[in-house]
Amino acid sequence: MTATLDYPFETVPTAGETRQVAPGVHWIRMPLPFALNHINLWLIEDGEGLVIVDTGYGLEGSQDAWNTILDGLGRPVTRIIVTHCHPDHLGLAQWLAEKTGAPVTMTLGEFLGGHALWNQLPGYNVTDMVTQFRQHGLDGERCNALASRGNAYKRGVPSLPARYDRVIGGDSLEIGGRHWTVITGHGHSPEHMSLHCESAGVLISGDMLLPRISTNVSVFAATPDDDPLGRFLDSIRGFKQLPAATLVLPSHGSPFRNIGLRVDQLVEHHADRCAELLAACTVPHCAGELLATLFPRELDTHQVMFAMGEAIAHLNHLVHKRKLCRSGETDGIVRFVISHQ
Repeated sequence: MTATLDYPFETVPTAGETRQVAPGVHWIRMPLPFALNHINLWLIEDGEGLVIVDTGYGLEGSQDAWNTILDGLGRPVTRIIVTHCHPDHLGLAQWLAEKTGAPVTMTLGEFLGGHALWNQLPGYNVTDMVTQFRQHGLDGERCNALASRGNAYKRGVPSLPARYDRVIGGDSLEIGGRHWTVITGHGHSPEHMSLHCESAGVLISGDMLLPRISTNVSVFAATPDDDPLGRFLDSIRGFKQLPAATLVLPSHGSPFRNIGLRVDQLVEHHADRCAELLAACTVPHCAGELLATLFPRELDTHQVMFAMGEAIAHLNHLVHKRKLCRSGETDGIVRFVISHQ
């Protein structure tokens, strides 16, 4: 029999609803204004209070949902944990901190990464991103569409915390009498935090491990030759050490079990993408030309941003593996071709 993922919950929470998924752990789902239309957030009982894990995108509707949830629970918030700096996770952290008085807990990489994007620092701003995409062959129309959006990150994160409680990989957070171990991962974001509670048999995976879609892995203009895909694959392989019965609570999709199988599926998925690129690069190609190879569907502007970052990430990974090399650039466009070393 072919192994499959086990989904113990047949339905998802409705807006403003909390659903218990493990002793002392509750599931919230909030909307996103994208094709990926939802995010999962989590509440962990902490004695007489509650810990929030991830906060949602900066939408008025999400604030209304939080007001309904918090009023209904009638318990103080003791801590706000942010797995990483992307807008759907960090978006309402400062608003919730001001509302509840609870401190924000993050890793250093995510705190600084959020501030770099919010403040549009060199290598993390729209102009540098679009310049990078032009160098990788994205057409002018789609580059202009990305440039015209301005700082979309700031729309999803209206305000940022100026201080936070720092954690690093291996730290243990005591919440509700249980120990939650911080597992840091890389590739999707600078220093992504997942949380594992051995006694509860639960992993809050954030975006590092999703059940039905692959996590975006992109190259930033600040680090144009980086290999985030290699870092991501190394990170998720570490999850195979956890028991198969672990209940994985992902940021998108539904909770699931059989963690090792999902890791294997994702590793195979990225291997297949790399094989497709190798087959296409018998002659020099740029990332812009290879978008249709990796994403054979219509992409909106938001999706183009992720698709270009991911295409470059796969091509860079193959360069780091010495399977591709950069061809000579005579027109300013970065192209990749099979390496014969």
